[in-house]
Amino acid sequence: MQAIQAFLHWLGFGLCHQLPERSFFGGGIQAPVCARDTGIYIGVIVSVWLISLLHQGRRPREFPTAAGWAAMIVMMGLMVIDGGTEYAGLRTTTNDLRLITGLSFGFAVGALLTPMLNDEIWRRSARERVLDPAWRLVVWLLAVPVSYVLIRYGGPLLGVGYPILIGVAVIVTLTTVNLVMVCLLPPFERRAERLRDAWLPILIALALTFLEVWLAGLFRLALLALVARYC
Repeated sequence: MQAIQAFLHWLGFGLCHQLPERSFFGGGIQAPVCARDTGIYIGVIVSVWLISLLHQGRRPREFPTAAGWAAMIVMMGLMVIDGGTEYAGLRTTTNDLRLITGLSFGFAVGALLTPMLNDEIWRRSARERVLDPAWRLVVWLLAVPVSYVLIRYGGPLLGVGYPILIGVAVIVTLTTVNLVMVCLLPPFERRAERLRDAWLPILIALALTFLEVWLAGLFRLALLALVARYC
C-alpha cells in the first residue's frame, strides 16, 4: 500500500496541490489529484469514449455545431466561476461542486480533443461534426450528472482501486493530449487504421507524459525551495 500511495503522490505532485481535505480517498489511500482535477481527468476520458460510442466508431473530425460550442462554453465557465470565486475569497465551495464543475470542464475538453485526435491519428475519418445531431449532444450532456454519481458514490466502493483509477485517468488524459501532438509529425500523421497500428506514437506519447509529470514535480520542488528560502 505504501508503494501505491508513494507512486500516486509522485504522479500528482507537480499537477495538483494535493490537499487532503479537497481530495478523495479509497482504501485509506489519497487520490493523486484533488476533487476538481479528478473531475477534469475522468471527464476527458469519459467524454472521448462516449463520443466514439455515440458516433458508432465513425471517428468524426469536425468541431461541434453552434449549440455544442455554447454548451461547452457554459460547462467550462462553471468551473472557472466556481474555482475563481473560491480562490478570490468571495465564497467557499465543496468537493461535490469541485467534482461536478471539473467533470463539466473535462467533458468539454474531451469534445474539443476528439476531432483533433481523429483528424491526426486515423487514415480514414468522417467529415461529420462531433455531437451532431442534437440527440447526441443531449445524451452527452446527461452523461455528466451520471458520471458524477458514479464517481462520487460508486468510486469509494472500489477501495484502493478508486485512487488507482483516478491515477490511470490522469495518465491516459495526458497521453491522449500528447498523442495529438506526436501525430502532427509526418511519420505518424494519419497513418493508423486500427489502434494497434498506432503503438509507436502511443508509446512516445506515454513517455512524454511521464517526462512531463517528472518535470512538473521538479518545478514544484524548486518553487517550494524558493518560497522556503525567502519566506
